[in-house]
Amino acid sequence: MFEERSLAGPVERVRATHAPDTLVLEAGRDFETLPPAQAEELGLLVDSLEPATYPTEWLPPDAPQLLARYAGPDFTIGMPGDGSIAWTRQTDPPVVLVKSRVQGSPDSFLDFLLAEALVEVGLGVPEHFLGFFEGAYRDLDAVVPVDSNATYQIAAGLYDGWIGLRTRDVFAGWLEEEPDLDAAWQDAGDRLGGRVSGLPGAVARGETDFADATELACAGIKHAIELPAPFAALDTESYRDHGPEFAVRWAEKTFGALEG
Repeated sequence: MFEERSLAGPVERVRATHAPDTLVLEAGRDFETLPPAQAEELGLLVDSLEPATYPTEWLPPDAPQLLARYAGPDFTIGMPGDGSIAWTRQTDPPVVLVKSRVQGSPDSFLDFLLAEALVEVGLGVPEHFLGFFEGAYRDLDAVVPVDSNATYQIAAGLYDGWIGLRTRDVFAGWLEEEPDLDAAWQDAGDRLGGRVSGLPGAVARGETDFADATELACAGIKHAIELPAPFAALDTESYRDHGPEFAVRWAEKTFGALEG
């Protein structure tokens, strides 16, 4: 099911700098979460597998079943919200997986997504928001008056934004080092900018729900897009430094204002 993917020169250089041992594989299919049998096929290509597990105490009682499975002992690769590229450090060496949904995407954009994944692998951050929030995920669930799926989406967006506060400094350095990747990063940001700026109005008119808005706004952080209120508070050193605690406080204040 998995085949090693050849990388364009700029992406290969990013791998060499940030995650030199990482395997980049084409998955041969689209997926949100790989079935366990297929995930375990990675064992044929890597030196070892070490499935991640998380305490059940971190999960609210109504957590989505897929999240509960991810926290358990099953070898789980990929979760909703990962997009077209998934990566894991549950393998040695780490693995980046390219899903079949990328077919038809411009090569330049795909190169940016691959480079982004390799930078994230090199940061050593958790591969899912549960490893970021830990027990604070229950606190987030307690302050957002939405269903469990929307809570998941908000958490995924908030975590994406927190990572973006770290990766964008690397991306900004590409202007001189990797101009093709820089152009793709800038172009993706330009395409996103108009949608992000219009979020407050779209939410007020009921055209976009708050979970979708959070996901979209937080995606803009890695592109250094100016965010509207209330999301601008996430584009701060305070969020970068205080992570999950800041995210929970932000959610509590934001939903309090929306309900007020």
